[in-house]
Amino acid sequence: MIWVDREIKKLKERALPLEWVNDAKTPSGKIHVGSLRGIVIHDLIYKVLLENNIRCKFTYGFDETDPMDSLPSYLDKAKWEKYMGMPLYMIPSPEKRFKSFAHYYASEFQQVFESLGCHPKIIWASELYRSGKMNEVIKTLLDNTHQIREIFERITKKSKPADWHPFQPICEKCHKVGTTYVNKWDGKYVYYICQPNMVNWAHGCGYESKISPYNGNGKMPYKIEWPGKWKVLGVTIEWSGKDHMSKGGSYDISSIIAKEILKINPPHAVGYEHLLIGGRKMSSSKGIGSSAKEVSQIIPANLLRFLLVRTPINTHLDFNIYGDTLPNLYDDYDRCMNAYFDKIEKKIPQGKPGEVLLDFARIFELSSVQQLPKKRMFIPRFRTVANLIKIHANPKEHVLNQLKRPLTENEKTLLEERIKFAQIYLESYIENKNILQKSKTDSFSYTTSQKDFLTVLHKNLASLKEINREIIQNIFFTTIKQVNLKPKDVFIAFYQKITGLPSGPKVADLILDLGLQKVISLLSESEKESSKTSSVTKSIPNLDDKFLFSIDPEVKKKYPSISIGFAILKNVHIQKQNEKLTESIQQFVKSQEHLTNDIISAYPEIVSYRKLYKEMNIDWHSRRPSPEALLRRIAKKKPLYQVNTCVDAYNQIVMKYKVSVGAFDLNKIQFPTALKFPKNTDQILLLGDTEPTTYKSTELAYFDKKGGYNIDFNYRDAQRTMVTESTTNLLINVDGIYKINRGMVEQSLQETVDIIIKYCGGTVDKIGIDT
Repeated sequence: MIWVDREIKKLKERALPLEWVNDAKTPSGKIHVGSLRGIVIHDLIYKVLLENNIRCKFTYGFDETDPMDSLPSYLDKAKWEKYMGMPLYMIPSPEKRFKSFAHYYASEFQQVFESLGCHPKIIWASELYRSGKMNEVIKTLLDNTHQIREIFERITKKSKPADWHPFQPICEKCHKVGTTYVNKWDGKYVYYICQPNMVNWAHGCGYESKISPYNGNGKMPYKIEWPGKWKVLGVTIEWSGKDHMSKGGSYDISSIIAKEILKINPPHAVGYEHLLIGGRKMSSSKGIGSSAKEVSQIIPANLLRFLLVRTPINTHLDFNIYGDTLPNLYDDYDRCMNAYFDKIEKKIPQGKPGEVLLDFARIFELSSVQQLPKKRMFIPRFRTVANLIKIHANPKEHVLNQLKRPLTENEKTLLEERIKFAQIYLESYIENKNILQKSKTDSFSYTTSQKDFLTVLHKNLASLKEINREIIQNIFFTTIKQVNLKPKDVFIAFYQKITGLPSGPKVADLILDLGLQKVISLLSESEKESSKTSSVTKSIPNLDDKFLFSIDPEVKKKYPSISIGFAILKNVHIQKQNEKLTESIQQFVKSQEHLTNDIISAYPEIVSYRKLYKEMNIDWHSRRPSPEALLRRIAKKKPLYQVNTCVDAYNQIVMKYKVSVGAFDLNKIQFPTALKFPKNTDQILLLGDTEPTTYKSTELAYFDKKGGYNIDFNYRDAQRTMVTESTTNLLINVDGIYKINRGMVEQSLQETVDIIIKYCGGTVDKIGIDT
């Protein structure tokens, strides 16, 4: 069950005759994309209330009676500064066809949120005031000025002046509302001064007068106006950003005024976190701001709504449009769309995996801004579409060749949309625009087997006398058989070499689009690189020293997919902490803010470890595999433990690839070491324990001559081999099994070694893989 369904379940218990959902914004310029979070949240509440047969209304207010209190940087100061302090609805529009400055910017924002499927009734604050609907609450609040002063002092611990009153009239001379101060109320008129120096962003004219506070002659200050609107409209649900909901903030003051003076219950309210979409980077490096309109032009409506729906309201969302973030978001969206198709086809499995898929399907349903598809359709992967455009291939032709059938109307629409936004992404937001921008600084680490494959493929392609799609496909798969390598590892190596990316269009299509000679030339570079030692393109050999490490035959027999990374590092210098490492970890944690336990449970690496634990008769609910344990802390917003620069560094790699790693004090190890099944009498004193733990005979553990030095595939380590600031030499193990293949183990091992050397120094004495 996702967050909005949980909230509606609670609201349903109130059984009110009418739920009134409301949100509002001041249209003081281009409205920031962050304001979309509020309206989408309220739209979700409204729609799920309707789903539950709860009578409800949904309104959105534009508070255009507020003064212009800051001048947007994109407006000419010489032209617009004179309007500072005036109500926004009284300032002329930047374009003549709009009623006012406020209507111009409100209309822009309204178009965006309506494109996201939000269609509330619009309420203009000026109309509420001028229609007389606010008159009664204005009188009540002015009559209780003394009590309002007392509430402010009680909550904020600050006193209002003795002559202060909760109303701001529009100056009859200069028409400013941000500079007027009421010092008297006689029950019929408010007496005011338009003060020249009341605020630093506008200057009053000094005019003094009295005026009726009714029928649009002014407005109440925000924290007093808010409860007034709740009463006039009958609002029962209005959530806000966390700043408004903080202790002593706007909601606290407004709620007390609502209860004690207006005699109403304040609306149900929850604070939500803020939304940013690469704001600083977009404005500084591209000259593009982060208004709702601008963001809606680079992210399609369904995807933008999906980003807001899937992210829990208590999660801060800073979405960076650059690099792989957008393709990854599309992949998440497609995963949820496929879950929706599984749901309508009644293919959802039982148990926890099924619950996760149902949540994915629900997120897709609530993210849709068009009618939901009634049957499964082909989903062109955004990343593939972008890759095809980069190599000047035709995505439509590629898809038709792949499907061998015409596209449905829905499929055509989806493909055309992805082509459009892929072009925008490639032109402005991809960090490496040139798919063929290959150089000797390529950081991908090819294994020896992958290099061999590329060398053989080069020779096979170079020998071709004629080419077509079928011939290329046949030669490619013949080469795979020749080197006896898993197809997944082959494809990764091929795409990395040709495009610099881990995936791409079908091999034959890519070769035909680029041209055979271009591909042969790129593969030729691979042949040259593989013949010499490179500090960048590293390969990890098989471990050939059984004295250093081996996998027991019984383990290999039971778990044939197992692969173990092994390394020895010497002369390391470990410290308590490192500022740059801490910053790097913080950045990683920030990038995972969308993480939930359900998402973690769906990772194939975590599924692999859980499957292993089940085979070992270990309850993974009580003993979480190390990658899962670390990621769950992030999902629960708990800080990560800081141990030392070695442990903290490799834990970042564990979280990054979801592959478990262990590091041990080499000076405390007595060779030989092995991965094996313990005896029922074997014991281990684990870190943090005072009594030894007896192994189960089914548990996988690393042993040296003295005994076990960890338990359950790097779940926990022994005290005797723990890494401390005194450790100078390290032994490292990386655990691979089931879907965590050798290539993934190599990647994790290499990056573990690299990051430890980066922050702890040292040199590699031995490195290898045992399978």
